[in-house]
Amino acid sequence: MNTLDPNGNPSGAGAEIVGSGVGEGPGPEVMAADSLEGNQVVTSDGEDVGKISDIMLDVRSGRIAYAVLSEGGFLGMGATLHAIPWSALTLDTDAKCFRVDIVAQQLKDDAGFDKDHWPSMADPAWGTQLHQYYNRQPYWMPGGDVAGSRASATDI
Repeated sequence: MNTLDPNGNPSGAGAEIVGSGVGEGPGPEVMAADSLEGNQVVTSDGEDVGKISDIMLDVRSGRIAYAVLSEGGFLGMGATLHAIPWSALTLDTDAKCFRVDIVAQQLKDDAGFDKDHWPSMADPAWGTQLHQYYNRQPYWMPGGDVAGSRASATDI
């Protein structure tokens, strides 16, 4: 099943999906956001770096803007949060996790933020810088995050 835009074209603007699993319910193409929260995130060098704690919606465009990764901490206390562009993630249905195409150290080098001091996610300058960090075109720009425009972290 391809997700189609109103003109009937495959969108290609979201997270990629790999694996043969279909899971419970309507997934993996259409899923409840809360069913994805808590999923592990694994980097390109195989390190488990945390879990998805939130999925942030761009309310005006009706698109998923970012996933928020919670790294470290204990029972939610002291965790570092990282915004990851939705298009930088790949849902692996076999491993039941998300994969991100950067190495663990690159993610850890990102200062991130804490639960009481979120960045201004609606700020285009912040969003552009974040997408560049993950080698992605911002989703709100023409041609942003179109399938085939993805480059691996090794291309940076």
